[in-house]
Amino acid sequence: MADFGAELSGDWILDPAHTRIGFSARHAMVTKVRGSFNDVDGLVHVDAGDPSRSTVTVRLKTASVDTRNAQRDAHLRSPDFFDAERYPEIVFRSTSVDEVEENTYMVVGDLTIRDVTKQVAVPLDLVGVHRDADGALRAGFEGTRRVNRRDWGLEWQRALDTGGVLVSEKITLEFEVSAVKVENRAA
Repeated sequence: MADFGAELSGDWILDPAHTRIGFSARHAMVTKVRGSFNDVDGLVHVDAGDPSRSTVTVRLKTASVDTRNAQRDAHLRSPDFFDAERYPEIVFRSTSVDEVEENTYMVVGDLTIRDVTKQVAVPLDLVGVHRDADGALRAGFEGTRRVNRRDWGLEWQRALDTGGVLVSEKITLEFEVSAVKVENRAA
């Protein structure tokens, strides 16, 4: 990765075909349900010389939530959860980016869901930087972060007869990101 040096600086766009931004939650206290958002876009500005000047903006369309179950997806789009009609996007805007170890970054920013904004710190590992088969410079990042969904007003719940709840309050956010550098390669 060091071979690219200053080439890392600049703007990068998320490649939605190769990016997964998802989540997992406990269901009925015994298993995990995973989902993701199929409509994702984002922009990363990298300052390789001073990572603190880097920025990240990501937008997810709430109507694109996909858990591989149509009934559950419809419920997640309803006012019980994301209320996709009233709140069509989830938005993350970084406020700081710090390199905490080589190729490991702490991206802190404002996460807005249902018009509720809370600060979240997301640890991300830079997995690699390579030119793809078409010659585009591509970077991969991975990370996870646990949050409490109730902090964003995602309150729906059902108690189980045997004790416990149907959907966990703690949700693990999952990030597998492929970003492509915006380059003027004709120059």
